Amino acid sequence: MNTSVIDGIIYSCYTRLSREGENFIPFHVFNYVESGTLRINDGKNEYVLNAGDSGFYVRNQLAKFSKMPGADGSEYKSLSIRIDSNVLQGIKLQHTNALHKPTNDTAVIKLDPNPLYAGYAQSLIAYLNSGAPMTDALKQLKVNEIALLLLQTKPELAGILLDVSEPGKIDLKDFMQRNFRFNVPLERFAYLTGRSLSTFKRDFQKLFGSTPSRWLQQKRLEEALYRITQKGEKVSDVYIEVGFENLSHFSFAFKKAFGKAPTQLF
Repeated sequence: MNTSVIDGIIYSCYTRLSREGENFIPFHVFNYVESGTLRINDGKNEYVLNAGDSGFYVRNQLAKFSKMPGADGSEYKSLSIRIDSNVLQGIKLQHTNALHKPTNDTAVIKLDPNPLYAGYAQSLIAYLNSGAPMTDALKQLKVNEIALLLLQTKPELAGILLDVSEPGKIDLKDFMQRNFRFNVPLERFAYLTGRSLSTFKRDFQKLFGSTPSRWLQQKRLEEALYRITQKGEKVSDVYIEVGFENLSHFSFAFKKAFGKAPTQLF
């Protein structure tokens, strides 16, 4: 892996499959795939970005990322630009029509092909490859540029792009049933459901009759059992997909719950 980072602007290169990536998207992000394939799963849908494709990641969402080199052996390369709230606050003053809070339940919006996105991305990639230092003023200019470019090319995105509000209180049961596979701290689940951690734990106990930690582990183990025995998936893939951090912890918990290690099921 080779990565160039300039405070919110990231150019990544991978020579083999990587499942690295944040499960939680704290900021709006513009992403351009230069080569290879990017698969993103938000718990509801899977999105595929190939070479030349661009996508917009919506803030305060959960997603899993798989970055794959091209079929021809070329590296996976992508450029990501974080669009900070302070940038959006300034732009928002000029777009009063987008002051309402939009309805959105997807983590990724795949953008229609546009040479303006590719041109923008390539200008930044050339700069990063040059090794020249980027001043704060220039970085701010480039972040502003992509925000304004998105508003120009996809004006219907304004309500989502310019929304900098905090998550409101939502249906806890529905949210957890959809997102238990994401390996994020309880504090993150609480935040995304519009609750303090103490309120989240109290509401969770009332709804599920269990603590969040116990319920999450049981749901993940049940999902793993189903995937291994019914779908024939590999143990080395399953433990990550259902939300465990490492294989040894998964194997220990699985054997304790079902009496056999996952590798003994075949």
